[in-house]
Amino acid sequence: MTSNGLVPSGATDADFSLDSVERRALASQKRRSTLVIALRIAIFVAVVSRWELSATQGWIDPFFFGQPSGVARQIYEWFTEGTSQGSIWLQMWVTIEETGLGFVIGSIAGVVCGIALGRNRFLADVFSVYIKIANSIPRVVLGSIFIISLGLGMASKVALAVVMVLFVVFANAFQGVREADRAMIANAQILGASQWQLTTTVVIPSAMSWILASLHVSFGFALVGAVVGEFLGSKRGVGLLISTAQGAFNANGVFAAMIILAVMALGAEYIITWIENRIVRWKPTPLNEAGA
Repeated sequence: MTSNGLVPSGATDADFSLDSVERRALASQKRRSTLVIALRIAIFVAVVSRWELSATQGWIDPFFFGQPSGVARQIYEWFTEGTSQGSIWLQMWVTIEETGLGFVIGSIAGVVCGIALGRNRFLADVFSVYIKIANSIPRVVLGSIFIISLGLGMASKVALAVVMVLFVVFANAFQGVREADRAMIANAQILGASQWQLTTTVVIPSAMSWILASLHVSFGFALVGAVVGEFLGSKRGVGLLISTAQGAFNANGVFAAMIILAVMALGAEYIITWIENRIVRWKPTPLNEAGA
């Protein structure tokens, strides 16, 4: 029961001061963050322990499925003794360079094309059929064509990464432009804004959330393109490590390379998120991140 129907009986004004409410909210958020981290660690430990136990007890064949201790040994050997292709740092750098170049080029091309076609319905109608045809082709298949035409060097991997990224970013940029607030566009036109001013001050900011959302996904596609290109044919890279481990029936080597790629992808995800938070400071905090 409450003393006046609104405030709990026995409560004082200090209990409802701004500082006390903020402290309680921060404490609740800290408890939630601690719980999330604890559950993540618990799930990881449970999965790895189950995997190790299954391999040790013979429930699964470690020759085909590997085991965590073997994967850890493989990673340790790569970082301390190197790989058959050279330093593991060199392999990682080559893959990061190919992925980064493909990601940047594909993202810029996708944003430019998406905005251009989103703002010009006539061009969108003309090129729509070609975009659908190109999008229907499995991008991974193009890797063989790029290897034949561009060779085993970096160019073929970058080209495949660009193609993997381009359509993802293009689709989001195009849709973001089409979803721009028509009332804001009309108001800007009434105020005498030119088409360039409309695009740069109204349309692009409106589509920014769509574009940034696509970047989180497209970096993973860029990494896939680079690794697949290395897998098909290359002189160095993490994809070549996977191909070599597969040829030697080294399941631990395959899983070790996968873990390295996952760490690289997570690092890039944090960097993209950091950049996004500084570009779109105006964007409200998602409900699930606000502790609601």
